[in-house]
Formats: sequence, C-alpha cells, structure tokens
Amino acid sequence: MEATLFRGTPGAVYNFGGDAERTNLDVVRTILRLTGRSEDLITFVTDRPGHDRRYAMAFARSTADLGWRPEVTFEDGMARTLAWYEANGAWLDEVQSGAYRQFMDAWYKTRQA
Repeated sequence: MEATLFRGTPGAVYNFGGDAERTNLDVVRTILRLTGRSEDLITFVTDRPGHDRRYAMAFARSTADLGWRPEVTFEDGMARTLAWYEANGAWLDEVQSGAYRQFMDAWYKTRQA
C-alpha cells in the first residue's frame, strides 16, 4: 500500500477491504462450491456470545484519501486462496502437525516482557 506511505495522512488508519460483505454462511457456501463439495457438509451449531455473523471492512477513507479500490473480487480471491492451499499441502501438513505451534511458542518465548 505505497499510496498510504506517500499520500496518507499521518496518524490516520486506513483499512483495505474487498468490497464484498458476506455472512459466515455465504463464505462457507462459496468455499464448498469452489471445492465441488456439497452443502450437506454444513453443520449448524448453537450460537455463542460475540460470534461474528458477517465479515465486512469499511475502507471508505482509503478510497477517498488514496483513490484505492480492490482489484480482486471476493470470488476470485477465494478461488486463488483455495488454489494456494491445494498447491502447498506440505506447508499445511506442517502447520497442522503441531510443529508450527512449537516453533511459534519457542520464537515468542524469548520476546515476552
């Protein structure tokens, strides 16, 4: 976000979103459709306090001050993300193995106040 550095207001907060507000269920349905899986895989659970019901990011300031607009649609971004995970199975396996958690614990142990 080079525009923030050169044209942003010092101290201002700039959000960069995808202009693609979705409910949680919309996101899940998109993932299932893009992976060729059935919506029968959806399991509804009891809601909990503080549960996010939707995902959205207000980025009007970034558009107004910086002229920024998203270049990738939600659908395309989700497809690219899923393709990345599919192509990087070894990375995902390592993260899920617990090795990543051990690395992070060790890394941040020396950085605690």
